[in-house]
Amino acid sequence: MNAPIIDDNAMTLIYILIVIVATELITRLFTYLMKKRKKYDYDMTVPYLLKDIITYSIYFIALMILLQFFGINLAGTLLSLGIVGIAVSFAAKDIISNLFSGIMLILGKSIKVGDTIEINGKKGTVERVLLRSTIIVDELGIKNNVPNSTLTNNPYLEFKSNELCRVDLISGLPLDIDVEEFRDYITEKIVTYDAIDDTTRPHVFVRETTFEQVKVKVSFWVKDFDSEDRRNLIIANKDKYKLIIANDIRKYIIMMGEKNE
Repeated sequence: MNAPIIDDNAMTLIYILIVIVATELITRLFTYLMKKRKKYDYDMTVPYLLKDIITYSIYFIALMILLQFFGINLAGTLLSLGIVGIAVSFAAKDIISNLFSGIMLILGKSIKVGDTIEINGKKGTVERVLLRSTIIVDELGIKNNVPNSTLTNNPYLEFKSNELCRVDLISGLPLDIDVEEFRDYITEKIVTYDAIDDTTRPHVFVRETTFEQVKVKVSFWVKDFDSEDRRNLIIANKDKYKLIIANDIRKYIIMMGEKNE
């Protein structure tokens, strides 16, 4: 083991604090720049991956510097113990496979942040493409980590067409309400709003029937924007009209309940 570079404990502590603070400041600065870019650029696929690469690199360099202060040569120590060979044999295959799969996904532009995909029965919107996995968020807001090698080695469905503008709303209808009449009413109601895309017809799907209610999924699309802030405008409209349509459904259920009394 190498002799310590700095013998003075006070100076060593100061240097360690400097490295920690500098590392934190650099990562915070990069995160801030990412948020600024996200505000004006809706395609965040490559920036997210670069952020992970740079962040991990910064932490690795900081770790190496800190170990040097204690006279520890990490690479030399691991090699002398044979740990590198063992780690590579057990872990490198999956890590490298997922890493290169992620790079291929981005270079091939087959998947981007904001796309909707379905693989192995899981459907969701791509939130982030990381070094080893891709995060997709389903309609219930549940995040699923899909290994990048799974995406490159297995078939998956891509819903590229205006999926960013799509809104899915789950609702429960009382059993005494006619589903077809509800479908006709709500689809006609939805297209009366100016911000709703009337080129794509709203859909109503029956998801489940229980002893208490019929669960339906109402899908519609808000209009797209030709703007630098396109993504944020679309998301704001989706949130707004999800509440509006949910309230329309509530009013319809109340109206039909009073009618059937």
